[in-house]
Amino acid sequence: MVRAFTAEPLDPAVTGRILAAANRAPSAGFSQGYALLVLDGPDQLGPFWELIRSGEDDDGGSPGSAAGPLANAPLVVVPLSCKQIYLDRYARPDKGWTDRDEVHWPVPYWDIDTGFTALLMLLAAVDEGLGALFFGIVPELFGRFRAQYGVPEGYVPIGAVAVGHPDPAADLGGSSSVISRRRLDDLVHRGRW
Repeated sequence: MVRAFTAEPLDPAVTGRILAAANRAPSAGFSQGYALLVLDGPDQLGPFWELIRSGEDDDGGSPGSAAGPLANAPLVVVPLSCKQIYLDRYARPDKGWTDRDEVHWPVPYWDIDTGFTALLMLLAAVDEGLGALFFGIVPELFGRFRAQYGVPEGYVPIGAVAVGHPDPAADLGGSSSVISRRRLDDLVHRGRW
């Protein structure tokens, strides 16, 4: 994860490839219950960063607290999940849950599948020689976010992906600078826990 970017713009073809990668995400029942809000240029990004900063708490841990180098990112994509699309998809004859009851979904695949779109954008950014950061949007801002960008009520932002040219000199790092990555032996359990 890159937390500081230069102000160098992105080639629109690169942005297109990153978005195309996101569109290859798997989804339960091929529901594709996600959408991507693409923000680029100062007119779109300035108000976004103002909104994000308005939701910061005093601990300085939110992405907006490093607004200078992070807000230089020339592209922010907000992946949005839509539960209703999944409930409707699984009510179709080939799935047969006509009651649309959420009890059939002990895991919210609408959010998981939308998370896959974010992961694919992160990987595509790296493939393009860029840096990227996935960060959350606090739920208290969802209403204002929807109003500001005309997002329909049924869509929930699962976070945001900032993409741009890394600025290593300005990047103060994140949690990985104080916590080591778990060893594979601590993570993997083969055949039995």
